[in-house]
Amino acid sequence: MTLTVLRDFFMWCTIINGGLLIVSFLICGFAGDWIYKMHTRWFKIPRKSFDTILYCFLGAMKILVLMLNLVPYFALVIIS
Repeated sequence: MTLTVLRDFFMWCTIINGGLLIVSFLICGFAGDWIYKMHTRWFKIPRKSFDTILYCFLGAMKILVLMLNLVPYFALVIIS
């Protein structure tokens, strides 16, 4: 596997996962009540706890996208 292939792989991973992160944020931002109603059918959870869990999920997803996709991509761009 060449550096070019690996760099392109991480570039597309970053684009796809960044897009999923943006879509997740938009869905949670604009359809938060709908998501809450859907999840309370399965789990009895207060709204405040649900908002905290959702906020932590989006934060963890952002960190994972940055650390596992964007940082390796930049490292490969720098060395090639």
